[in-house]
Amino acid sequence: MAFRPLHDRVLVRRVEEDQKTAGGIIIPDTAKEKPMQGEIIAVGTGHIQDDGSVRALDVKAGDIVLFGKWSGTEVKIDGEDLLIMKESDILGVIEASAAKKKAA
Repeated sequence: MAFRPLHDRVLVRRVEEDQKTAGGIIIPDTAKEKPMQGEIIAVGTGHIQDDGSVRALDVKAGDIVLFGKWSGTEVKIDGEDLLIMKESDILGVIEASAAKKKAA
């Protein structure tokens, strides 16, 4: 199914965090919190201003973002758990060089 968010909304896939602590302790599923980091899958056309003009969003598909713990609405699309949220719920974009360092 193809999905396109409307206006200033974005579709986000949560990025799973490490399964164990820095000391090597494995965290059980019951003790884990939902990740507050995700990858933007799709974006809407932009925020409609009071004068009727459209302001393009600052984020784009592929960006890795941080968002609030309770941000967005959880949906299931094609069997995958995703989030739909407004751009204003996004706290910031993680730059590509920082994401590569974390992965290494």
